[in-house]
Amino acid sequence: MASSGEAALLGGSVGDARAPPLPWKLLALLCAALAVAWCAVRALEWAWWRPRRLARALRSQGLCGTSYRSLAGDAALTEELNREARSRPLPLGCHDVAPRAMPLFHQTMKEHGKTSITWFGPVPRVTITKPELVREVLSNKFGHYEKLKLRKLQRMLHNGLGSHEGDKWAKHRRIINPAFHLEKLKRMLPAFAACCTDLVERWEGLVADGQQQPCEVDVWPEMQNLTGDVISRAAFGSSYLEGRRIFQLQGEQVQLVVQAMHKLHIPGYLYLPTKTNRRMKRIASEIQELLKGIIAKRENALRTGGGAASDDLLGLLLESNMEHCRGDGGKSKASGITTDDVIGECKLFYFAGMETTSVLLTWTMVVLSMHPEWQDRAREEVLHVFGDRTTPDYDGLSRLRIVTMVLYEVLRLYTPLTALQRQTYKPMELGGVRYPAGVMLMLPLLCIHHDKDVWGPDASEFRPQRFAEGVSRASRDAPAFFPFGWGPRICIGQSFALLEAKMGLSMILQRFAFELSPAYTHAPFAHGMLQPEHGAQVMLRRLP
Repeated sequence: MASSGEAALLGGSVGDARAPPLPWKLLALLCAALAVAWCAVRALEWAWWRPRRLARALRSQGLCGTSYRSLAGDAALTEELNREARSRPLPLGCHDVAPRAMPLFHQTMKEHGKTSITWFGPVPRVTITKPELVREVLSNKFGHYEKLKLRKLQRMLHNGLGSHEGDKWAKHRRIINPAFHLEKLKRMLPAFAACCTDLVERWEGLVADGQQQPCEVDVWPEMQNLTGDVISRAAFGSSYLEGRRIFQLQGEQVQLVVQAMHKLHIPGYLYLPTKTNRRMKRIASEIQELLKGIIAKRENALRTGGGAASDDLLGLLLESNMEHCRGDGGKSKASGITTDDVIGECKLFYFAGMETTSVLLTWTMVVLSMHPEWQDRAREEVLHVFGDRTTPDYDGLSRLRIVTMVLYEVLRLYTPLTALQRQTYKPMELGGVRYPAGVMLMLPLLCIHHDKDVWGPDASEFRPQRFAEGVSRASRDAPAFFPFGWGPRICIGQSFALLEAKMGLSMILQRFAFELSPAYTHAPFAHGMLQPEHGAQVMLRRLP
């Protein structure tokens, strides 16, 4: 046992050896406690206090809607309404598709008014349906309404022009614009025609195998393959077979991203090692490597002068980018865009160029099967302009008045992208309502295109003649037609998509008549784009 002298030498009594922890340990514990408290307060602010505060600010101005109950927002209600809507197909010939395709917004607007509140996780989402307000939001002259920042999820799908803001968006738009000039699009028509020729000749073979009897074809996957072929050739100068891997991967990625969006309210969900997240990451890496190889070969050919004149989107984009870099005297790479940026634009070419047009052509064939009188009128116009075998050219396609009216009316009734979203990043007044920062503005394009106050009592009927005098006179509150957006950020590829659709429809009408198959079920549903849930089976009959 230690003596009292030894205890004194050690600095005190035996009891003193059990003195409190050193001050730095107390400080560490205090810091940890403060950090936990800070995180808890931040979590409560994000998940409860802020949503409640935003809801009070909106409801105090007369807005009504669903109540905020949990971090999931309206996810459970959305799933329930979707399940109920999808349990019942629509009658054949019915074009009132909004209640089935957008049941949450249809029900909420019906119960609480057109300007109503729903919840995307902890974020209030207000529907904006008046066309003049939609135009104001999409015009965004002062940059007050931003696109949603999905960041990691956005990069998984594409990080092209549509996801950029401010100076970066302006630079990309300036560099990409030349690729979509009219004269450049005319040079892509042979690629359109070659793909459409492959399609109709294959269909002719199917009908011939049936000994001139009508042949059933599901045109939904057929149109996906057609537009995948077109975008492969028009974007990369390659055939569909050479671009098939990118096409397949991008199509799978779209489905996975849509699934992931339903779980974004879960904090850090995209960083969890789930099967879906791992697959999305692998797909993104594989697409990145495939595109990087294609771009590197093309850049080397352009630098060495070994590349032929480029009639495809990638070649035109790279040429435009090099011209911008030369215009800066080569002093700064900032005047052009990087290889990663080019890859992002190529992914966007695939996503936007394939999905929109395949949906448009599919619904056009379905609707013309429901309205054979308009199918006959459109075919009569095509045969008058091109005959029964002549490959359509640009001048002839520009003269197709009835075909254009039909395509516009299908875009109105079956709008491929059913909604657009924007977000306020500072307090803004719109339509007499003061929106705090952090409110999502939901622009339900499909609902607007079916609004009887805007389009008249026949809003849900197929009447292509409403576009006889152009888009600006088709609706009461004109313009109210937004299938490609509006304002400075209107879809840069809309002329590309419409030319492709006119070419495809014209060549089909030249050679076939079609009607709905008994197997067809009319079931539009929104899964990324407005798709036919059970396919689009039609009976093809070859014209004599």
